[in-house]
Amino acid sequence: MIQLAVAAAEEHAAPLLMPNWAFALTAFIVFLLLGIVTWSFRDVANRHAQKVDAAGADHGAHSGAGERSGH
Repeated sequence: MIQLAVAAAEEHAAPLLMPNWAFALTAFIVFLLLGIVTWSFRDVANRHAQKVDAAGADHGAHSGAGERSGH
């Protein structure tokens, strides 16, 4: 039993794929790229307002302020 405890205590950790700081840098770069992609799609719904208005008119949508669409 004591030999098992001594053997477990003598084990060394496996070497990492890259240095510790590189994991943080990789995560930062990934989140930065995801943020850029998300930011690039800002205001997409308002780019084609005439198409949205035309599609709403085809489906009987009302444009009055304060009215509920029923969804």
